[in-house]
Formats: sequence, C-alpha cells, structure tokens
Amino acid sequence: MGQHPTDNTGTLKAAIVDQLSGFQENEAFITNVTSELENYGFEVDLYQGDNITVDFYRGLSGRGYKLIVFRAHSGILGEDEEVHYKTTLFTNENYSTTSHVTEQLDDRLVMASVGEGSPMVFGIPPEFISESMTKKFDNTVIIMMGCSGIYLTDLAEAFIGKGASAYLAWDASVELDYVDEATPYLIGQLCSENATIKEAVDSTMNVIGPDPKHGADLNYYPSAYPSDIGDKTMEELMK
Repeated sequence: MGQHPTDNTGTLKAAIVDQLSGFQENEAFITNVTSELENYGFEVDLYQGDNITVDFYRGLSGRGYKLIVFRAHSGILGEDEEVHYKTTLFTNENYSTTSHVTEQLDDRLVMASVGEGSPMVFGIPPEFISESMTKKFDNTVIIMMGCSGIYLTDLAEAFIGKGASAYLAWDASVELDYVDEATPYLIGQLCSENATIKEAVDSTMNVIGPDPKHGADLNYYPSAYPSDIGDKTMEELMK
C-alpha cells in the first residue's frame, strides 16, 4: 500500500463532518466509512449535531486532516434580488442578525434553510472558505455529499485555493439514502482499491449509478489541464 503521508505528529488523520445527524442519523454509514478509513491507516474524528457551527468551520482547515467527508446539506443559494448564485454549505448554528456581524456584512456568511418551515441557519459560502478559515488545508481530499456541490465550481475553487488537493461532489440534488450508499463505495475504491480519482468516480457511477430521482452525477475538481487530478490516487494527492 505504500507509505501514507502524515501530519507533523506522525498521524494520518481524517474527519467525518456529519451535519445531517440530527435530521437523519445513519450509524451504519458512520461505522462503514470509519472502518474503511481506519483500515487505510487514518485516525478518524467524528463531528455531529450542534458541534457543526460557524466557529467549527472556521478552524477546520488547521486541524491537520488529509481527508474530510462532509455529510452535510449544501445547495445553490441566490443572493439578494440579483441573479447571483453561490454554493453554500450548511451549519447547525441558528441564524442571528447579531452574531458574526462583520462576516455577514462582508458576505462571508449567509442565511440558509433546508426548506419552508425549517429553521434558518448560518450558511458557509465560498468567501468564508477563502477568507475566514484560519489556516490552509494540507493537501486535503474533500468529499462533499450535499446537493449540487459541484454544479458550480465556486466552492470547489475555494477549497482548492485554501490548500485542498481534490474536491469530489455531485452536480445536482441528491437524496440522502442514495448518497449514503454511494459515498462508502467511493471511499472503498479510493482506500481499499487504491484507485485513481477518475477510476473511483467512474466505478461509482457504473456500479451505484447517478441519483435515481435527480440524475446527479459524481464529479471531481480540478478536472481540466494542466491540473486534472483524475490520474492521481488519494495517496499521491495527500503528499
């Protein structure tokens, strides 16, 4: 399997950010993904529920993770009355006009809601990743399980610009049951099979298929010359 890259403590670290645990818990998903990552050599940290706050995201880039799996709501949100859309990652922190005021005024935080009748929470747009995260990622591989995570490339570009080496996500809305099945398969391809990014994505689409309700496909970024990462394994991307 080779010598996997580690942080400065000698530990290969991964995180599962399960923002959705309070909406639809899936212990089997957590167990399966954790087992797969541990077998690869990762020490795995799990974050759930009320721990998923603005300040949690602010410090996430500095925790030395080589892989982060976001089991979290995301989506394309409009901004004011202009035709300006951005991909936004959800927190579980209730929205307040009196919290994080400067970042709200600078458009580094937005209001977000899953749907009508759901509480308003703080949303993390690309500007927050670029400007509010305290440190850079260390060639981190990002797996984004939410809706439309790569319909636009803005959030992907923000993560890569902040030091991530790869960003994998779906290009349209996804049902949680589907993505809870597809993501462990993808991680198995990357870890157990040591597949390249393109091989892992193609295999996931061939075996699991697109989201059956919305037709969402899995994709990766960057995926164009000269920075196409498709021929890289996860081990190579984490170095």
